[in-house]
Amino acid sequence: MTTGSDDATDRPLLLLVASGMRPYREYLLKSIATRFEVHLFHTVEPSWEQEYLSGWTVLPDTWDGPAMAKAALDLHAATPIAGVLCWDEVRIHATAYIAEALGLPNGDPAVLWRMRDKAQTRAALAAAGVPQPASVPVGTEQEALAAAERLGYPVVLKPRGFGASLGVIRVDDAAALSAGFAFTTSITIPDPVRYNSAERYLVEECVTGEEISVDAAIRDGEVTPLFIGRKVVGYPPYAEEIGHFVDADDPLLTDPALVAALREAHAALGVENAWTHSEFMLTADGPKLIEVNGRLGGDLIPYLGLLATGIDPGLAAASVACGLAPDLTPSRQRVSGVRFFYVEEEDTTLGEVAFDGELPAAIDRSVVVAAPGAVVSPPPKGTVWGRIAFATVAADSVDACRRALDEAGAALVVNSV
Repeated sequence: MTTGSDDATDRPLLLLVASGMRPYREYLLKSIATRFEVHLFHTVEPSWEQEYLSGWTVLPDTWDGPAMAKAALDLHAATPIAGVLCWDEVRIHATAYIAEALGLPNGDPAVLWRMRDKAQTRAALAAAGVPQPASVPVGTEQEALAAAERLGYPVVLKPRGFGASLGVIRVDDAAALSAGFAFTTSITIPDPVRYNSAERYLVEECVTGEEISVDAAIRDGEVTPLFIGRKVVGYPPYAEEIGHFVDADDPLLTDPALVAALREAHAALGVENAWTHSEFMLTADGPKLIEVNGRLGGDLIPYLGLLATGIDPGLAAASVACGLAPDLTPSRQRVSGVRFFYVEEEDTTLGEVAFDGELPAAIDRSVVVAAPGAVVSPPPKGTVWGRIAFATVAADSVDACRRALDEAGAALVVNSV
């Protein structure tokens, strides 16, 4: 184990578990470092992260919650830790053990496990009467077929505890379910999660409508919705998220039915102090909750919230983690968006990838994330890791954002080998 040194300071010390992919998470760390000292728990010596850190500890892994808690207690004895934060889905449960050991906010591993394990989420929400799709845990293809017959086609098949829509597929009949079950069960992630049940998948009622996400700050049980992400989903029947739009003036932020469902869900799950990312389907019968994640949203959605509203998600989440009142006051009203780009053919070996020429003034960032020589595919084989580039935009309307993103996409030049 290698440990960097924390400098004495009057700024709160925040312990961050894992940093994530630089193109998608650096903005959070950069912002947090302006007002907090940051100590990183990681499995390798930090590289790009170092300029934002006051110290770091290299651990054998960052999935072992009790082991990380022991390391944090040693650190805390020398330099008091004010809060613990993690925005990586596969590590949020382990991180809760640290907060629990230090007596800090969001320190109940059972609450985080209840959100990670979607079967537990469904049970808690059902007991509280929160509107959601009907759901049946299954372990085998035959159990999935029987559950689908009971629910009625179409249904959605998904892993019990993954993120980023990995392994999620809509199936319209028994033959499609059998093929879909093979797809869903083939998806793996580097996560040592173990369930006390063989039922590692869910068959769920297929609810239709617009799919949205809500990033919210929760302090002392009070839920404040901040950013509504309007999803753009592609590659049916798979549920690949290929873009999002965030409007600072989105009417859903004050929609009584959505706000009530959001608050009731967090109460049912036992969330008291955290930043969460919830997903809903806006059905003809009202909003139905798909899932609640105990972390900041991915896909740059919090960054879009910053562009649209001026509310800084990194500072707000760090404040909540340290038991401090976050600044949730908007300073601007705009619309923002992101689009992710993919290759057209499976197993494409990339040459140079670049945005060619001058992009529209509304484009905020244009980033190539895949390196030359990488072999990539579009969904479903490619999923999140099939993305080769993205662009973000801020403008006065969704249509203006969409036009600028269209131009950015037309300017993306992809050479294959």
